[in-house]
Amino acid sequence: MIHGVDTSLLVAREVSGHPSHGAARALVARLLDGGDGLALAPQVLAEFIHVVTDPRRFSKPLTMTHARERAERWWTAKEIVAALPGERTAPLFLGWLREHDLGRKRLLDTLLAATYLSNDIASILTTNARDFHVFGRFKVLEP
Repeated sequence: MIHGVDTSLLVAREVSGHPSHGAARALVARLLDGGDGLALAPQVLAEFIHVVTDPRRFSKPLTMTHARERAERWWTAKEIVAALPGERTAPLFLGWLREHDLGRKRLLDTLLAATYLSNDIASILTTNARDFHVFGRFKVLEP
């Protein structure tokens, strides 16, 4: 099975001071050891870099160089499948915004969910399961 990676999981996996760091590392290791794969959408990398370099979120944020290097390492890892937005992504994204009456704070998660589903990925790794339950289409795994 291929699991789409949410930014929250990637941040937890990569930031040693994150409360879910150990559990996120263990979850990813267990899935990969079991033969599963991981998918990343480009927008996860952008949001990851934005979050881990923010001094308001972390007492020791990563530099842009270190954040970019970690993002590049994830993007090019052999276990990673690229999940790119396609022609089904925008209609699904806009439809879910309408159907679930979602506001501006739900834009990124909704676009990510639409990107993964339009790539036939129906499992998401996240630390915020509630963000994806609303769509009723995903198996959601939390550390």
